[in-house]
Amino acid sequence: MNLSQGSGDDAPPQRFLRRSLRQATLVLPRTGERIKRSVTLRSPSSNDRAGSDEAAAPHGSSNNHTAQKRNAFERIADGGRGRARRAWSFTTSRTGQGILKCSLAYFLGSLATFVGPIASFLGHQDGKHIVATITVYFHPARSQGSMHEAIFLAMMAFVYLSAISFASMGVSVGFNEVGLQVLGHAIVLIVFCGGGLGFVGWLKQRLDNPLVNVACSLASLATITVLTKEGSVQASEFSDDKVQQVMKMVIMGIFFTTLVSLTVKPISASKDLRDTMIKATDSLGDMLSMITSSFLNGSEEELEQPSFKQASDQYKTVFTSLTKNLKEAKYEHYVYGTETEYHIEARLTYCMQRLAQSIGGLRSAAVTQFDLLSQSLAGADHSLSSGVTSTDRPSLSLGSPTSSGFPPERFAALSAIDEVPEEDSSSENRVSSHDGPVGNGYGLAPVDSPAGLFTKFISHLGPSMKSLAYTLKQILDELPFGPAPEYQMSVNSNFRSSLMDAIELFDKARDEALDLVYEQKELNQARPVDVAADFEEVAASCGYFSFSLHDFAEEMVAYLNILEDLKLEVDHYPRHRSWTWLFFWRSPAGRPRDEVGTDLEHAGLIDQNDDTTLPHSPREANKTPSLDGFLSEKQSDKKQAFWYRIWKCLRFMRRDDVKFALKVGMGAALYALPSFIPASRPFYSHWRGEWGLLSYMLVCSMTIGASNTTSFARFFGTCIGAVGAIVAWIVSRGNAFALAALGWLMSLGCFYIIVALGKGPMGRFILLTYNLSALYAYSLSVADADNDDDEGGTEPEITAITLHRVVAVMVGCLWGLFITRVIWPISARRKLKDGLSLLWLRMGLIWKRDPLSILIDGEPTESYMDLREEFELQRFLSSLDNLRKSAASEFELRGPFPDSSYEKILKSTGRMLDAFHAMNIIITKDLRASDGEKDILRYTSSERDHLCTRISHLYQVLASSMKLEYPLNDALPNTENARDRLLARVFDYRKAVSQGHRASDKDFALLYAYALVTGQLSREIFSVSTEIEKLFGALNEDMLKLQ
Repeated sequence: MNLSQGSGDDAPPQRFLRRSLRQATLVLPRTGERIKRSVTLRSPSSNDRAGSDEAAAPHGSSNNHTAQKRNAFERIADGGRGRARRAWSFTTSRTGQGILKCSLAYFLGSLATFVGPIASFLGHQDGKHIVATITVYFHPARSQGSMHEAIFLAMMAFVYLSAISFASMGVSVGFNEVGLQVLGHAIVLIVFCGGGLGFVGWLKQRLDNPLVNVACSLASLATITVLTKEGSVQASEFSDDKVQQVMKMVIMGIFFTTLVSLTVKPISASKDLRDTMIKATDSLGDMLSMITSSFLNGSEEELEQPSFKQASDQYKTVFTSLTKNLKEAKYEHYVYGTETEYHIEARLTYCMQRLAQSIGGLRSAAVTQFDLLSQSLAGADHSLSSGVTSTDRPSLSLGSPTSSGFPPERFAALSAIDEVPEEDSSSENRVSSHDGPVGNGYGLAPVDSPAGLFTKFISHLGPSMKSLAYTLKQILDELPFGPAPEYQMSVNSNFRSSLMDAIELFDKARDEALDLVYEQKELNQARPVDVAADFEEVAASCGYFSFSLHDFAEEMVAYLNILEDLKLEVDHYPRHRSWTWLFFWRSPAGRPRDEVGTDLEHAGLIDQNDDTTLPHSPREANKTPSLDGFLSEKQSDKKQAFWYRIWKCLRFMRRDDVKFALKVGMGAALYALPSFIPASRPFYSHWRGEWGLLSYMLVCSMTIGASNTTSFARFFGTCIGAVGAIVAWIVSRGNAFALAALGWLMSLGCFYIIVALGKGPMGRFILLTYNLSALYAYSLSVADADNDDDEGGTEPEITAITLHRVVAVMVGCLWGLFITRVIWPISARRKLKDGLSLLWLRMGLIWKRDPLSILIDGEPTESYMDLREEFELQRFLSSLDNLRKSAASEFELRGPFPDSSYEKILKSTGRMLDAFHAMNIIITKDLRASDGEKDILRYTSSERDHLCTRISHLYQVLASSMKLEYPLNDALPNTENARDRLLARVFDYRKAVSQGHRASDKDFALLYAYALVTGQLSREIFSVSTEIEKLFGALNEDMLKLQ
């Protein structure tokens, strides 16, 4: 084509598009009124405002300000006032208030040691400092719902302790009566000490919940004290004194922390949930307006602005808080009897997640279009500068980010599509004689190029897109709740009807616009495969963007419906109260199916089992003979079949979590062995072996890297706590009032580490050691401890006390590191690589099914990707990210862990899973394909099979390379050729049936989504392959030597 014509028409298209984009009918959501006026989707940039404010500041003000500080005294005074303001601001913030609440609860817990009547109530035994320790474990800087959960977990820890203690005492007494005391001790050591503590370690790793972790620590502390220190088990006596004391201390500690949490600045998780919902809808509205505006402008510049990144990052942060607050709000609703309100809020949260996924679909379509346009502009510039027209298509492999575009040398530059602000519009442009799409498209770029096709799309679809996006933005800005602190429901009754009208207008305008676009004769001309693919890719991105915007609007209707249900439930008087959760044996099977499916909490508890394995079609199942079938054919070899069945029955023993529990229990039993041998028991007691065993339990983690991190925090925190205890004891000279005051000051710093910095283990270890030393020394000084004369008795030797604790902790940490590294070592690096390989292999098998093929033959027997399977993949990816963080703490001679490369790989994999989810959502909207959709799918069946096979092959190549740590081969399949053939096939179908009307434009939505998803997968696979090449290098002669 003549490039000079394309460039010469730059100005008219700009003027025309500005005029057309202003002539839009929109619906005002507050009133439902239909009006015609120019609107803008852009919001003022905060950076611009800040810059203007700085520019507006008088230059001489800085000189005047400097002149006021003529001497050092004024500068010091100003600095002090500034620091005081910042300190006061921090103190009055939620974090500062939380620290003060925690320190108050700790002070109350320490009174169990310092106040005589309370100490007498707990009995004449040491360990009363555990009350203060419980206030540290279950600190009150949490919401009411989280406090309810903490109470429940603390009670469960005590129940577990009681069961282990009484059972071990019963076994010891029973075997002693028959003269087999040693055998009884062996059973207690192996079953109750090793098995009991091994189960605690397994539960902590299995649930991976911060509150569960501290409850497991409490259970370990109490269990170790009863089994190895108290002495009843070793003496074969049945005594419940220690168990009763632990029960009293648990109740007292929980009472203090609950009292502070619920009476001093209480935090409501339900209100926090509503606050995060407000922030989430604001972020969604900002992202929607910026993505739509950027798509209409044909430029990615707006999506690269800090404002968009800020909105995107804010939503990610808010969504994490959203799921956390939803979980905590559940406990509040369950306690208050408003569980129905919780189920509605869970549906609302899940709906917001779907809205965010629709935003992701919009951005994916926009980014694809930007790639096409940028290549078109670059190609036009190159052709104009060189004067040479090339006909060679670039050869790209692995779906590089630039491989989805069309050959730039064939097309002219696309004119910029500028969006005019409201204040720049004239009155004549705000009125139009019709609401439909623009007529003949005079002055637009010719439709014989993909760039011209995009311009034609925007000229027709732009006004309706902009109007619907404006209506959605206005609704999102006013939803869903009123201002703090009440957060009353704020739902305008006109929102739903206004949005339905806006969707109806959009659908009508879209259908008319698409009909006009595809009636162009230029689109029906015969073209080469690559050019036809470029045309169809433009159509796919534009069409998919419009369908995604429509889906977002429909999801907003569902969102408004859920808000109406929530408003009816909240405003109902009297409130519906129910506590059906108490009938736990009826849950979740007794709940409705849709409620279970949308419950984010239930989704997180789905496990991988025989019912959630990869579904296979009967054809695939018949092609792959199993080992069971092979063995059944070899009936003569019965011995081999017998051993194979044994191996299969013991497969649970090969799981990492089971191995971890076994080695934790084994290590605990070996460490506790000296406490059951009469000759070594005094040595165990003198060097406080129980605290070493507790340190061992706290240090043991699933991977070597996590154990390294925890052991460092444990030992470093112990040393700080020991030094603090020595200083406090020397300064106070054993005075209760001084010790209480110094302990409160010590707790302020520790709770700052726990609450403000988020380093819970470090802060807890410091305070735990301080309690073990300073508070324990005070109990010795008032003769409130038994059998502890080896540390000074009533004249406590604080240095000996802290030395024994520090040595015990150090030995326990070293023992934990030894067990973790020697017995069934689990490397986070190796587990991360194996996990990535398994995930990619599974993703390849999923894609091999061809997601669209299940819609062809009537009602499918299985979905493209089962909901349970999807949750499993997402949760598994999250666990891989945790392994990445642990792997950074593992040290190897070959060098440090390449954290940045693996972080990029995991992010790319996450975007792949998002694409999988987007495809799944589109398919599951209606599992019965229309006649037009079936016709298109059958017409493109061969091309789709070929593309799916290549993508699946690439996933298997990535998995093999990561598993073997082997470089990738250069000769990899090119997905872009197969994808171009698919798009060209769709183009041919549209051209062939343009007169028959066998398929409507809506029937192409599936193929549009399919084309964009495959393009995104190709780009992400290319990104992952680049990082793998950085990790493992390239093939060389040394790797290929036969040796």
